[in-house]
Amino acid sequence: MFSKQQTKSDNSKTPARLDAPPPALADSTQTARKSPKVASLIAENLTVEGGITGEGELHIDGIVRGDVRIGKLTIGDTGHVEGSIYAEAVEARGRVIGAITAKQVRLYGTCYIDGDITHEQLAMETGAFFQGRSLKFQRPAAPAPAAANPVKVETPALEAPAAVSAASASGAPQPKPVF
Repeated sequence: MFSKQQTKSDNSKTPARLDAPPPALADSTQTARKSPKVASLIAENLTVEGGITGEGELHIDGIVRGDVRIGKLTIGDTGHVEGSIYAEAVEARGRVIGAITAKQVRLYGTCYIDGDITHEQLAMETGAFFQGRSLKFQRPAAPAPAAANPVKVETPALEAPAAVSAASASGAPQPKPVF
C-alpha cells in the first residue's frame, strides 16, 4: 500500500545511504538506560534514625530523624521529618520540623512546616501550616568585566595641591583632606 514500485527511471538514481541509525533507534537505546526510576519509599511503619543522601526520588510516609539530601522529596500525609531538607523539589503533605532548602517547594493543605524555607518557587495551598521565614534564593549577579566598567574614585587629597595654591593665595581657610 505504501511501498513504491521501482521503475527503470528509479534504477538510475543512487540508493540512499544509512551511515547512522535512524533517530528513533538511537533514542531508544538511550531511553533504556535513562528510563524513569521508581521513587524509594519509607513506609508508614518505618523510622529512620540518621541522615539520608541520594540523587533520586524519595517518598516518606514514615519518620526520618536526620537531614535529608535528595533530588526530589515527597512527604506523604503520615510522613514526618525532623531535620533539614536539601532537594531540587519538595512536595509536603505531612510534617517537617526543620529548614527546607529547595528550588521548588509545594505545601499542600495537610502539611505542617515549622522552620525556614529557602526557595526559588514556593506554592502553598489553603490550610497549610507554615511557621518560619520564606527566603528567596539570591542568585549572584553576573560579574561585570573590570576593564569595561572602570570605577573612578575621586579623593579630595588628590585634588588638594591645586586647590591649596589657589586658596593659600587668597588667604581663605583650607578644607582638610578626607581619607
